[in-house]
Amino acid sequence: MGKKVAIVLRALSSQTRVEIIKALLKDQMHITALAKRLGISVPVAAKHVRILEKAGLIERREYGRSHILRARGDRIYGIFDAFAERLNVKLSRGSSVLDALKMTCAVETKRVNDSELLISIDGKEGYYLYEVNSRLADIPMNNYKVKNNDEILLKRLIPITEKKITVNIR
Repeated sequence: MGKKVAIVLRALSSQTRVEIIKALLKDQMHITALAKRLGISVPVAAKHVRILEKAGLIERREYGRSHILRARGDRIYGIFDAFAERLNVKLSRGSSVLDALKMTCAVETKRVNDSELLISIDGKEGYYLYEVNSRLADIPMNNYKVKNNDEILLKRLIPITEKKITVNIR
């Protein structure tokens, strides 16, 4: 595990810092407003904010003497990339992204019209997206022809709760 990942995980080990991130994912705010929302003192909030800034999870924008804080959602969600399996394959010219996947894992697909849709990888069912060289692809995996030294990122869409709503019927 890289040093940066360890710093981020340490920063997220405090419930107060997790609450700060949750608040800043919803709204940008001044440290005083943040402290008030969380029911903590400004000096305590400032200490936690410095730790989160050092980890790169929040950023501060200065407007004169005012400092506005916001969460770096890209960094927060990007932490999971550290746990991704990394593989290398050699393919012949004209091979598809799907061919690369079939060489590295057990793939189950379903044919719909001229596309092969990915159903599961290594027995893990779900919806999958893929990127080639950090760009989201817009054609089916079996039609996307890889070029020289492409990097394929396979992303399984995992249901992550963003909102939880309890409905009470009157």
